[in-house]
Amino acid sequence: MHERIASPAFFIGKGDETLISFGSGQPDLPPPPAAYKVLEHFKSFKYGLVQGEESLRSAIAKEYPFAEPEDFVITNGASEAIDLAMRAIAQDAPGSKVLLPRPYYYSYPHNVSLAWMIPVYTDLENGKLSFERFVRDVEGCRAMLINSPSNPTGTVQDIEVLKKIESYCEERGIYIVSDEVYKDLIYVRENYLLHGKRVITINSFSKTYAMCGLRVGYLYTKDREVIERAVEMKSHTSMNTSLVGQAMALAAMGERDAYVASHAKIWRERRDLMYRGMLDLGLDLWEPEGAFYVLPKFKNPERSMHDLYYNYKIITYNGEWFGAPDRLRFSYALDTDKIHEGLRRVKEFLGKEYATY
Repeated sequence: MHERIASPAFFIGKGDETLISFGSGQPDLPPPPAAYKVLEHFKSFKYGLVQGEESLRSAIAKEYPFAEPEDFVITNGASEAIDLAMRAIAQDAPGSKVLLPRPYYYSYPHNVSLAWMIPVYTDLENGKLSFERFVRDVEGCRAMLINSPSNPTGTVQDIEVLKKIESYCEERGIYIVSDEVYKDLIYVRENYLLHGKRVITINSFSKTYAMCGLRVGYLYTKDREVIERAVEMKSHTSMNTSLVGQAMALAAMGERDAYVASHAKIWRERRDLMYRGMLDLGLDLWEPEGAFYVLPKFKNPERSMHDLYYNYKIITYNGEWFGAPDRLRFSYALDTDKIHEGLRRVKEFLGKEYATY
């Protein structure tokens, strides 16, 4: 009897060279070379500024119109940025509701609940936000969390809808937490930056620069109270984000243009291979417009996930973890040879066990 796979944590540390992992959304590409060179001479191992080193905040501010270094808090990845944002929002209004588009990244409901707020949901239509449905579902909410490009759907939200949501929330004093960690991995248009007095933008160096393990992210907002609350909380929890990580992030930014452009071509090639391959297998899925995920429909997804792992050495994630109980999530953050082999194994599975479900 095989052990039940209850969450993504099951897969951490598992596998060998024969395993094909379509699970974790972790870029397999190396960071910019400049990031490595920092290690040759880095000697600053004292405590740093809780808000983040001013040199890094100044560099990031140049990427955002009208931004100043004091508008940013450097965090331990986007995960801490979201946690701080949620707790800052909840500080004077515990028990408030936060609207999450569904399917959602699997940590979002926990991020909301751990901040003593209540997650509520608006269902995406073909992977997209509906403004009409949003207006109905956001009633009584203190905040909304938007993730575009999306993990797990791979879809990018329409600019017209984002602008309507932006205006609606601005008029009613609703916070928008905009998780944009995949903003540099969009295949259909340029990123649209949500803005407003109560917009909190989340980003990190994990996806754009393939620096997941260094845990460098940030939140950006013009809401001074949110910044102050986030810094105060961080001073009692994690204190400063790793100084060597920040130095490597700053160095990576110096190679941004060439690095992002060259890697975007690789991600697009992988997207095309994965999407067309799954269509050829007869699977029903949304075309990825950004990030590096597909979310095809499967009969009995939990059983499919178990059979794929135990019988075909393929890791996938149960769509139920993302609020999509009729689907499986596949990441294509792996090289094309492994994608080809993974699709071959999925085809074999579809023709054998799956055909008997």
